[in-house]
Amino acid sequence: MRASRALLGIDQRKLAEMAGLSLPTIQRMEASDSVIRGNVDSLMKLVGALDAAGIELIAEGALSQGSGRGVRLKA
Repeated sequence: MRASRALLGIDQRKLAEMAGLSLPTIQRMEASDSVIRGNVDSLMKLVGALDAAGIELIAEGALSQGSGRGVRLKA
């Protein structure tokens, strides 16, 4: 999440607004170790907001320069 925010140049408050979630929800998600935890509805809102903002989520094993999960701006 931090990497996505950095690519977009936004703070947690702006991401919360974009996703229609509360700031504490974003803070809790971002504080999770390794795996982001949250209810399915909140996770879907977050993924949708990042997608709409131009962020591509890279899954484990997906074609990328490195190996592993991450994020990048859509081409």
